Amino acid sequence: MSTAPSLFQLLSDATVAAVAAAGPFAVAVNGRDRGTSSGFLWRPGLVVTAHEALDRDEDLTVTLSDGRSLPATLVGRDPSTDVALLRIEDTTAGAAFPAAAAEVKAGQLVLAVGRADAEPIAALGMISLAGESWRSRQGGKIDALLRLDISLPHRVEGGAVFGADGSFVGMAVFGPRRSVLVIPAATVERVATRVLDKGSLGRGYLGLALQSVGYGKNGERGVMAMSVDADGPAGNAGLLQGDIITAAAGQPVGGVRGLLEHLDPESVGKPLALDILRAGANTQVTVIVGERPRG
Repeated sequence: MSTAPSLFQLLSDATVAAVAAAGPFAVAVNGRDRGTSSGFLWRPGLVVTAHEALDRDEDLTVTLSDGRSLPATLVGRDPSTDVALLRIEDTTAGAAFPAAAAEVKAGQLVLAVGRADAEPIAALGMISLAGESWRSRQGGKIDALLRLDISLPHRVEGGAVFGADGSFVGMAVFGPRRSVLVIPAATVERVATRVLDKGSLGRGYLGLALQSVGYGKNGERGVMAMSVDADGPAGNAGLLQGDIITAAAGQPVGGVRGLLEHLDPESVGKPLALDILRAGANTQVTVIVGERPRG
């Protein structure tokens, strides 16, 4: 007499099948001073991993699901979104990467899949928060705030996160105080495509040393130019030491972080209108945003 499988058994079997389907795309990345992290074959011959998981730019290797360890070169990285892109010589690996998830909701079960050498590592968890887009501390635009309730092995950092239907949710990374976040699929696609086109993405640069300050009778806050690079973008536009930037692109800055939100990689080479308080008088200056010097 046969017994129907329990729901627990069905979940277990489905999870095993999901890991097997994701396994060919999961790679181990040897780019740390100690141990390895994970990544995934985003396109044939191209591996996405976490910027924070790479301690160096050279002497990188990637281990595929068939056990081969291949040299990898860094195409580029964007620290503001934690996305790094590597290239390997095998252009057949990574075909037919799963499509992005159409929708991500709190309570959704997901799998984070990475690799330790030739063996896959999987962690089952739940989307505990699915919020609106946000800015990282470095000003990078993340298309959604996705927090995971999951015990993520250290070696899975940079691995892909998949939904129950096999769709690509994003990349698993560590956030503040070892919380686990997902860099959404839309962000990975946008940033990796730009990195592939341009290499490492430069941040916007004004050539100012900045400090948040209060001004006005109602406790308004802005950003004071503590020093000005005379040959930098802001200096060339006429900003002076002691100027207080009150708004950028018509929006109150409220402090240094608010100004930095206008200096993402897409801002380079574009005009940025700054409202200035100078010696008690209001004026406006338009700066052509430069690219932050390397290092």
